[in-house]
Amino acid sequence: MDIGISLRTFAESYSRRGQLTQEVRVTSGVPQWSVLSPLLFLAYVNDIWRNNEPNIRLFAVYCTIYSKITDRSELGKSQTNLNRLEEWAVENEIKINPGKSKAVRFTKAKSKERIRYYFGDLLIPGASSFKYLGIIIRSKLNWADHVNYTLRKTWKGLHFIMRILKTENNDTKRLAYTALVRPILEYGEVCWDPYREG
Repeated sequence: MDIGISLRTFAESYSRRGQLTQEVRVTSGVPQWSVLSPLLFLAYVNDIWRNNEPNIRLFAVYCTIYSKITDRSELGKSQTNLNRLEEWAVENEIKINPGKSKAVRFTKAKSKERIRYYFGDLLIPGASSFKYLGIIIRSKLNWADHVNYTLRKTWKGLHFIMRILKTENNDTKRLAYTALVRPILEYGEVCWDPYREG
Protein backbone atom coordinates (compact mmCIF):
# COMPACT_ATOMS: atom_id res chain seq x y z
CA MET A 1 0.00 0.00 0.00
CA ASP A 2 1.47 3.34 -1.01
CA ILE A 3 0.67 6.30 1.14
CA GLY A 4 1.03 9.30 -1.12
CA ILE A 5 0.79 12.72 0.43
CA SER A 6 1.57 16.00 -1.21
CA LEU A 7 3.21 18.26 1.34
CA ARG A 8 5.69 21.04 1.75
CA THR A 9 9.07 19.86 2.97
CA PHE A 10 9.41 22.60 5.56
CA ALA A 11 7.00 25.04 7.10
CA GLU A 12 7.35 28.69 6.20
CA SER A 13 8.99 29.45 9.55
CA TYR A 14 11.84 27.08 8.66
CA SER A 15 12.36 28.31 5.11
CA ARG A 16 15.30 30.43 4.11
CA ARG A 17 14.88 34.13 3.42
CA GLY A 18 11.12 33.94 3.98
CA GLN A 19 10.45 31.77 0.91
CA LEU A 20 8.68 28.44 0.82
CA THR A 21 10.54 25.36 -0.31
CA GLN A 22 9.32 23.34 -3.27
CA GLU A 23 6.46 20.90 -2.88
CA VAL A 24 7.53 17.24 -2.84
CA ARG A 25 5.45 14.08 -3.33
CA VAL A 26 6.07 11.50 -0.59
CA THR A 27 5.32 8.03 -1.95
CA SER A 28 5.84 6.13 1.28
CA GLY A 29 6.15 7.00 4.92
CA VAL A 30 5.41 10.31 6.58
CA PRO A 31 7.62 13.01 8.07
CA GLN A 32 8.98 12.02 11.44
CA TRP A 33 7.01 13.37 14.43
CA SER A 34 4.09 14.25 12.19
CA VAL A 35 0.63 14.06 13.78
CA LEU A 36 -0.35 11.94 10.78
CA SER A 37 2.16 9.21 11.61
CA PRO A 38 0.17 7.32 14.29
CA LEU A 39 -3.11 7.67 12.40
CA LEU A 40 -1.69 6.43 9.10
CA PHE A 41 0.20 3.62 10.83
CA LEU A 42 -3.01 2.41 12.49
CA ALA A 43 -4.87 2.56 9.18
CA TYR A 44 -2.02 0.63 7.55
CA VAL A 45 -1.96 -2.22 10.10
CA ASN A 46 -5.71 -2.31 10.75
CA ASP A 47 -6.12 -5.59 8.81
CA ILE A 48 -3.31 -7.44 10.59
CA TRP A 49 -5.87 -9.72 12.26
CA ARG A 50 -7.43 -10.70 8.91
CA ASN A 51 -5.74 -14.09 8.53
CA ASN A 52 -5.21 -14.78 12.23
CA GLU A 53 -7.48 -16.11 14.88
CA PRO A 54 -8.96 -13.36 17.05
CA ASN A 55 -6.11 -13.82 19.54
CA ILE A 56 -4.07 -10.84 18.43
CA ARG A 57 -3.81 -7.53 20.27
CA LEU A 58 -2.46 -4.26 18.91
CA PHE A 59 -1.49 -1.18 20.84
CA ALA A 60 0.50 1.45 18.95
CA VAL A 61 3.53 -0.48 17.64
CA TYR A 62 3.06 -3.44 20.00
CA CYS A 63 1.58 -6.62 18.60
CA THR A 64 0.83 -9.60 20.83
CA ILE A 65 -0.29 -13.00 19.58
CA TYR A 66 -1.51 -15.56 22.08
CA SER A 67 -3.13 -18.98 21.98
CA LYS A 68 -4.82 -21.10 24.60
CA ILE A 69 -3.39 -24.60 24.33
CA THR A 70 -5.25 -27.31 26.18
CA ASP A 71 -3.76 -30.43 24.59
CA ARG A 72 -0.86 -31.53 22.39
CA SER A 73 -2.91 -31.28 19.19
CA GLU A 74 -3.04 -27.49 19.61
CA LEU A 75 0.72 -26.96 19.98
CA GLY A 76 1.02 -25.63 16.42
CA LYS A 77 -1.60 -22.88 16.85
CA SER A 78 0.82 -20.10 17.73
CA GLN A 79 3.27 -21.07 15.00
CA THR A 80 0.43 -21.05 12.45
CA ASN A 81 -0.51 -17.55 13.58
CA LEU A 82 3.12 -16.44 13.32
CA ASN A 83 3.31 -17.83 9.78
CA ARG A 84 0.19 -15.90 8.84
CA LEU A 85 1.62 -12.75 10.41
CA GLU A 86 4.79 -13.21 8.35
CA GLU A 87 2.71 -13.56 5.17
CA TRP A 88 0.82 -10.39 6.06
CA ALA A 89 4.09 -8.53 6.71
CA VAL A 90 5.54 -9.61 3.34
CA GLU A 91 2.33 -8.69 1.54
CA ASN A 92 2.26 -5.24 3.18
CA GLU A 93 6.03 -4.66 2.98
CA ILE A 94 6.43 -4.26 6.73
CA LYS A 95 9.61 -5.42 8.43
CA ILE A 96 9.10 -7.07 11.80
CA ASN A 97 12.14 -7.55 14.01
CA PRO A 98 11.93 -11.01 15.64
CA GLY A 99 14.93 -10.04 17.78
CA LYS A 100 12.67 -7.68 19.72
CA SER A 101 10.08 -10.40 20.18
CA LYS A 102 9.79 -12.95 22.97
CA ALA A 103 7.93 -16.22 23.36
CA VAL A 104 6.54 -16.71 26.86
CA ARG A 105 4.65 -19.76 28.04
CA PHE A 106 2.10 -19.41 30.87
CA THR A 107 1.39 -22.74 32.50
CA LYS A 108 1.03 -24.54 35.80
CA ALA A 109 1.90 -27.86 34.18
CA LYS A 110 4.93 -29.70 35.52
CA SER A 111 6.03 -30.67 32.00
CA LYS A 112 8.75 -28.32 30.82
CA GLU A 113 8.65 -29.33 27.16
CA ARG A 114 10.25 -26.49 25.20
CA ILE A 115 8.30 -25.24 22.23
CA ARG A 116 10.24 -23.26 19.67
CA TYR A 117 8.60 -20.53 17.62
CA TYR A 118 9.98 -19.07 14.42
CA PHE A 119 9.26 -15.93 12.48
CA GLY A 120 10.43 -16.86 9.02
CA ASP A 121 13.79 -18.54 9.49
CA LEU A 122 14.58 -16.74 12.74
CA LEU A 123 13.99 -18.27 16.16
CA ILE A 124 11.99 -16.12 18.57
CA PRO A 125 13.87 -16.32 21.86
CA GLY A 126 12.02 -17.88 24.77
CA ALA A 127 11.76 -15.91 27.99
CA SER A 128 10.36 -16.30 31.48
CA SER A 129 9.06 -12.73 31.53
CA PHE A 130 8.43 -9.76 29.27
CA LYS A 131 7.46 -6.14 29.56
CA TYR A 132 4.14 -5.32 27.96
CA LEU A 133 2.91 -1.73 27.97
CA GLY A 134 5.11 -0.96 30.97
CA ILE A 135 4.12 -3.97 33.09
CA ILE A 136 6.47 -6.91 33.60
CA ILE A 137 4.58 -10.19 33.25
CA ARG A 138 6.19 -13.45 34.39
CA SER A 139 5.36 -16.86 33.01
CA LYS A 140 4.21 -17.95 36.49
CA LEU A 141 2.06 -14.80 36.78
CA ASN A 142 4.09 -13.71 39.78
CA TRP A 143 4.32 -9.92 40.07
CA ALA A 144 7.53 -9.74 42.14
CA ASP A 145 9.65 -8.58 39.14
CA HIS A 146 7.23 -5.79 38.34
CA VAL A 147 6.95 -4.70 41.96
CA ASN A 148 10.76 -4.61 42.33
CA TYR A 149 11.09 -2.66 39.06
CA THR A 150 8.43 -0.19 40.23
CA LEU A 151 10.17 0.26 43.60
CA ARG A 152 13.55 0.95 41.96
CA LYS A 153 11.99 3.48 39.60
CA THR A 154 10.08 5.12 42.47
CA TRP A 155 13.20 5.43 44.64
CA LYS A 156 15.04 7.12 41.77
CA GLY A 157 12.22 9.65 41.50
CA LEU A 158 12.16 10.25 45.25
CA HIS A 159 15.92 10.73 45.46
CA PHE A 160 15.76 13.15 42.54
CA ILE A 161 13.07 15.19 44.31
CA MET A 162 14.94 15.14 47.64
CA ARG A 163 18.18 16.22 45.98
CA ILE A 164 16.75 18.98 43.76
CA LEU A 165 14.08 20.31 46.11
CA LYS A 166 16.02 19.97 49.36
CA THR A 167 15.39 23.58 50.43
CA GLU A 168 11.88 23.96 49.01
CA ASN A 169 8.70 24.04 51.08
CA ASN A 170 6.48 20.99 51.64
CA ASP A 171 3.85 22.12 49.12
CA THR A 172 6.43 22.16 46.32
CA LYS A 173 7.76 18.76 47.37
CA ARG A 174 4.22 17.34 47.51
CA LEU A 175 3.47 18.71 44.03
CA ALA A 176 6.69 17.16 42.66
CA TYR A 177 5.85 13.82 44.31
CA THR A 178 2.31 13.89 42.88
CA ALA A 179 3.61 14.68 39.39
CA LEU A 180 6.75 12.51 39.22
CA VAL A 181 6.52 9.61 41.69
CA ARG A 182 2.89 8.77 42.34
CA PRO A 183 2.10 7.96 38.66
CA ILE A 184 4.89 5.36 38.72
CA LEU A 185 3.34 3.69 41.76
CA GLU A 186 -0.19 3.77 40.37
CA TYR A 187 0.49 2.73 36.77
CA GLY A 188 -1.19 -0.60 36.05
CA GLU A 189 -1.91 -1.27 39.71
CA VAL A 190 -5.25 -2.90 38.93
CA CYS A 191 -3.24 -5.73 37.29
CA TRP A 192 -0.78 -6.50 40.06
CA ASP A 193 -2.02 -5.02 43.36
CA PRO A 194 -2.26 -6.87 45.76
CA TYR A 195 0.37 -9.09 44.17
CA ARG A 196 0.73 -11.64 47.01
CA GLU A 197 -2.90 -12.72 47.07
CA GLY A 198 -4.18 -15.67 45.05
